[in-house]
Parts: sequence; C-alpha cells; structure tokens
Amino acid sequence: MGRVGKILAGATIVTGVALLATPLAIPAVVSSLGFGPAGIAAGFLAASFMASYGGTVGAGSVCAILQSIGAVGTFTGATAVATAGAGITGVGVAAAVA
Repeated sequence: MGRVGKILAGATIVTGVALLATPLAIPAVVSSLGFGPAGIAAGFLAASFMASYGGTVGAGSVCAILQSIGAVGTFTGATAVATAGAGITGVGVAAAVA
C-alpha cells in the first residue's frame, strides 16, 4: 500500500471512530449546555437560548430538539450513525491491513 493509500485508510478509520462516538458525544454536549431530564437549567446557555425565543418555543424548533435530546439522553438516528461508523471503521481497518 502506497503513502496515499495509508493516508486514506487512516482517514477512513478516524471518520468511522468519530461516527461511533457521536451517539455518546452529542447527548453529553447537549447536557453540558443545560438541556436535561428535568428541563432547561437556569444559569446555563440553554436558558439564554430558550429566552431568545421570546417565551414561545415551538415544536420542532432547535431549542425543542435539544431539550428532547437532553431529556432522553439520545437522539433519533443514533443507531444508524453508530452502525455507519462501525462499517466505515471496518473498511478502513481492512484497507490498512491489506
């Protein structure tokens, strides 16, 4: 395998691992912003973000989606993202050892 092939295999592995970590990272980041199971926490960025809606947070808005992720601890599509990450990682590993 040439230099370019090694770089592509490495980049593929890194991309796959990043996708595998996404279902864990997104809920952690959202929670750290103040979106949680008990609602939006006072004094956090989430509270300021909610206030920017002027008291009316509509269903499907970014604020509502983030609160949903914070409340449940996961997001729609997490399984698909992790599965894609596992597949991509496998392709990269296979290319690296070939």
